[in-house]
Amino acid sequence: MHLVNQDLTKVNALHKKAIKFTSAVAQASIIDEMMSKNLLTQEEIELFKRGRNVSGPGRKNVDAKTYHHATGFESMIGYLSMHQKDRANELIDLAINYIEKGDFNGKNSE
Repeated sequence: MHLVNQDLTKVNALHKKAIKFTSAVAQASIIDEMMSKNLLTQEEIELFKRGRNVSGPGRKNVDAKTYHHATGFESMIGYLSMHQKDRANELIDLAINYIEKGDFNGKNSE
């Protein structure tokens, strides 16, 4: 809903903005930031690690570590969305703010 509420009328602009939130690089950067600032509970860290450690095909355009961290982040958010919706929304808001503020993994989000 975050992007829909921004009233982006051009498909290309919406797509470019969406990539900033959905790319493996962005998601891995978000989880790394959350971990470094001790924003996650022990249960959330375990959920992340469980999701991260699931083997998968990987992606051609990112390294394995980035792919696994992004997968772990998605797994954690997915679980929390089903079982602790308020906490999931809190972490999603933190993630949105992190991406919106600009700099992640050495790349400006603008």
